[in-house]
Amino acid sequence: MPDARVEAARRAVFLDRDGTIVEDPGFLREPGKVRLLPGAGAAIHRLNQAGWLVITVSNQSGIARGLYDAAAYTAVQRRLAELLAAHGARLDGAYFCPHHPDFTGPCECRKPGVRLFREAGTALGLDLARSVWVGDRLSDVEPARQLGGRAFLVRTGRGAAHAAQGRALGIPVVVDLAAAAAEIVRGG
Repeated sequence: MPDARVEAARRAVFLDRDGTIVEDPGFLREPGKVRLLPGAGAAIHRLNQAGWLVITVSNQSGIARGLYDAAAYTAVQRRLAELLAAHGARLDGAYFCPHHPDFTGPCECRKPGVRLFREAGTALGLDLARSVWVGDRLSDVEPARQLGGRAFLVRTGRGAAHAAQGRALGIPVVVDLAAAAAEIVRGG
């Protein structure tokens, strides 16, 4: 019988960052302004302990708008890693789209597009159909439908504004990342 932790390692939880893991002040570009949402660090730790790979995928249109650059994004991610480490949690990957159609034209990596998820799947040997998407916007969780995975819409960030539409589409709506993690771990 295969080891459950080895099997689980082929699955990932894809998390949106702003509004799902951290507070979303809009165009987060300063490491000193990174604030974990309540329970987010413990939730990611729980997913790590259960053998899930945890990966952030985020649209960073502030880069296309000239509000910050890729180095600022990286500095924010580094600060996020520090805050998560204080909870015994870690991210196994981080992907971002620096584009916005109004500023850079169309691209294939902007969510709800699936390019970044496919790249992560190839790089990490993931079974995307057994993976889970969690976010506070429909564009965060739409890739689950395209790739055959499961999704949870959180009510943090901008999630409350998308809850009714999410439910109408059959997407489970949960209070926050901690509630999503509990469901993911419980459901295997």
